Amino acid sequence: MASTADSTQDRIVAAARDEFARHGIAGARVDRIAKAARTSKERIYAYFRSKEKLYEHVAAAELAAAADAVHLDPADLPAYAGQLFDYFTAHPDRYRFIAWGRLELAPAPAPAPAPAPASASGSTSAPGPGPASAPASDPGPAPAGSPYRDAVLGKVATIRRAQEAGDLDPSWDPVDVMAVVSQLAHTWLDQATLAAVADQAAADPTLGARRAAVIRAVAALFPPKPRS
Repeated sequence: MASTADSTQDRIVAAARDEFARHGIAGARVDRIAKAARTSKERIYAYFRSKEKLYEHVAAAELAAAADAVHLDPADLPAYAGQLFDYFTAHPDRYRFIAWGRLELAPAPAPAPAPAPASASGSTSAPGPGPASAPASDPGPAPAGSPYRDAVLGKVATIRRAQEAGDLDPSWDPVDVMAVVSQLAHTWLDQATLAAVADQAAADPTLGARRAAVIRAVAALFPPKPRS
């Protein structure tokens, strides 16, 4: 039988998942989570320390659930895209939860470099060596505590190993492979207006037709490797 503490934490996690999916991290309110979980704000902070730590805890559970349901096989990326499509179409609240995290935990753009001071002759001097001359386009490391960084890096490493083994076109950067496949799989969740138009104007307005289009698009870019 589960302990009272486990039951309370489970209620908090479930309420937090719904709250973050609706309002994002910044817009979520701990008092609403406490009310929905039938507990107190103080109890939430005792378990999770902060709203951000609570989000990270729930995000880790959501990523684990998605990983259990969707298997990345680099030799058959069309099938992977179809699984992603199925999972998040069946669980749009989980997609919204993850989408908020990607938006709010994304690293900030690097600031533009300051112009070099002009010399007496009117020319600008070149920057000297050292850390100050690092390229401004380098965004730096992903934000500390982001629950998505390790998940993404793990998938990129899987793609790279498949390329090295000859199972996937090595001319693609592994990061681009993940970005393109994920975006195609999620496109109908991100395009509410286009989805509404498809319901009225598509030759076949069914969800199955949208899924088939996603799989065909991924297969055109990354044909599955024939099974031996």
